[in-house]
Amino acid sequence: MPRLRELSRSIPLRAPAEAQRPTAIALGSFDGLHPGHRRVIAAVTAAETATDAGVPSVVSFWPHPREVLHGDTRLRLDLPSEKLELLAPLGIRQLVLVPFDRALAALAPEAFVDQVLVEQLQARRIAVGSNFRFGARRQGDAVELARIGAARGISVTVVPMLSDGSERVSSSRIRRALAEGRIDEAHRLLQRPYRFSGQVVSGRGLGRQLGWPTANLAVDGRKFLPLEGVYAARVQLLAAPAGDPALVAPELAAAIPAGAGGWLAAVMNLGPQPTVDPHAPSAVEVHLLDRRMELGGRWLRVEPLRLLRRQQRFDGLEALQAQIARDADQARALAGVGVGETPADEGGDAAEQQDA
Repeated sequence: MPRLRELSRSIPLRAPAEAQRPTAIALGSFDGLHPGHRRVIAAVTAAETATDAGVPSVVSFWPHPREVLHGDTRLRLDLPSEKLELLAPLGIRQLVLVPFDRALAALAPEAFVDQVLVEQLQARRIAVGSNFRFGARRQGDAVELARIGAARGISVTVVPMLSDGSERVSSSRIRRALAEGRIDEAHRLLQRPYRFSGQVVSGRGLGRQLGWPTANLAVDGRKFLPLEGVYAARVQLLAAPAGDPALVAPELAAAIPAGAGGWLAAVMNLGPQPTVDPHAPSAVEVHLLDRRMELGGRWLRVEPLRLLRRQQRFDGLEALQAQIARDADQARALAGVGVGETPADEGGDAAEQQDA
């Protein structure tokens, strides 16, 4: 199938043994890639033109150490595939994921530097945030890393934490904002939109019965999602998951409004359906405003814009339909893309559009 309209570019994801070497390493989890993270990354990309600079690389661990050591579930603001696309514009040329297990966790700080950073990655420069910890029982800190690195001829840059008001900018603050439905605050802290992607899967057709057909998305269970509720959103149509070349399929390319950057206005429901089926599990559903498309099996990228309301139980289907119409009006005003024209019909009977 020919591919049209490239929407993104990405860098390679590599295991340590496959990494291009020598390296200049930004070391840390970098979940969310917020401005504080980007300052650490800038410390290794700034000197890329030097002959001995090393390949600018982000080095992180997978899975998260707390998952291995304590059994905690750590949902990510950015999955590795999403992070590839975000890192490319920053001057990073590869993302290296170091497999984290109990053997790695048991390494003393010097052994970690020698076995991973020196032997596997041939690090020439390293940058970390001032709160960086490493080694068995988190014995090592940024100062210790600088001392060990200096003894091995490795330049280590320690970047101070970035503050915003009385708090430092952190992934935890961003998660808290999303968990409370404060999308604007999450965007402000990230200094970029929060997004996720998923594949359209078969549903029960409840939205179609209400006159508001929805695309039901299967989202990676490791992705951190915002507070359950109804959101104004924008949606991008992809031919593959985020992280693969994100290209619009030919049969959908004509549906993208000119000048809209491939984004379409939508209403998103995140959570159960308390009126139609109160016992149904939580789900992600999006309704594309003023467009009818066959989306079964397609990948969508979703950008929540604002929480319109929490979910509630209505007295009947008519009351629910009226509320959804009001939600759609608000979402049109907020999204500002892909609305205002006659609904596009991309083939198929109206009753079979969109709702999978």
